[in-house]
Amino acid sequence: MSPLKSIYHWLDVRIGVGELVEKRLTGYLLPRSINAWYSLGSVLLVIFALQVITGILLLVYYVPDAEKAFKSVSAIMNDVPFGWLIRLCHAVGSNMMVAVLLLHMLSVLFMGSYKRPRELNWLTGFILFNLVLAISLTGYLLPWSQLSFWATTVATNSAGAIPVIGNYLVEFLRGGKLVGAPTLGRFFAVHVALLPLLIGAFIGGHLFLLERIGVSTPPFGQKESKNTWMGDQFRYESHPGGIPFFPNYMLQDMTSILIYLAIFFCVIFYIPDIFLPPTAFVPADPYKTPAHIKPEWYFLANYQTLKVFPNELLGLLVQGAVMTFLALLPFIDKGRERHPFKRPLFLACFVGGILLYVAMAVWGHYS
Repeated sequence: MSPLKSIYHWLDVRIGVGELVEKRLTGYLLPRSINAWYSLGSVLLVIFALQVITGILLLVYYVPDAEKAFKSVSAIMNDVPFGWLIRLCHAVGSNMMVAVLLLHMLSVLFMGSYKRPRELNWLTGFILFNLVLAISLTGYLLPWSQLSFWATTVATNSAGAIPVIGNYLVEFLRGGKLVGAPTLGRFFAVHVALLPLLIGAFIGGHLFLLERIGVSTPPFGQKESKNTWMGDQFRYESHPGGIPFFPNYMLQDMTSILIYLAIFFCVIFYIPDIFLPPTAFVPADPYKTPAHIKPEWYFLANYQTLKVFPNELLGLLVQGAVMTFLALLPFIDKGRERHPFKRPLFLACFVGGILLYVAMAVWGHYS
């Protein structure tokens, strides 16, 4: 018996690995018309794992002190063996995690997979999206560079537009009147302790709901038998006659993960400056405001929206209304039809929303 089979047999006798593989992997059926977009969830799991691993490695050398933070990051980039690679993997990975998560949510929207009975799937995914934005924002300050310092100043200033509590909220976020050492301490604690735990918990809840309810059948492609939903009675979408997750769809998952990794390392080795401009390599100077400071690309549309409206509070209210509408979309769009081309109003809003978001982001970049 080979060593791998011996290990498998040893585990099977003690914890029933064979039953787990048979029932949870080979016995977990997916619709035959499933497509590659469904594999983005697995890609996101790999990205999150890489972020956790590289983040832990960076913590070995990073010093969360306003006087030493930038020097410690410089030492990681220049003195620690392969430190530059770990730091770039973490910095580029955070940006690409937001990009892949956006694609994942857009695919769910396009295929109507947010509809009943998957309202909780959508809500947990939507909360995860906002938590990822939050962990990206808090991590942005930690290098204590000119870019991160002033981008955080601009971002926290926005909270001041909220009536009554705005100024108190800004002071709470910063730990004082201005961005300084207390801000770095607060953002560091939230970034490395609170948000990873919350993201891990919501990922677990999201996967539990996915396993409990079943994978949604794509609204187009090969037709197959559909489960019925009678009133409020629960039905698991079992996909009789479907394909097993292992090994059939796992091959698609692995293909998507390898394609992502290929793009990821191409960015790291050839064009990392698209995420790390020159001001990211200059130490923070509270007394020298750089020209044309802007937030990260995923906040550019929000940044430009605040500039479009004459009143910053109005801009925040519009953004809050849009986010609330998206969060409650499964409870608003209750129709059974999921095919995007049979829902012209939805398709027009979907395409128009993407074009508006891209236009506002480009405008924010060049304004």
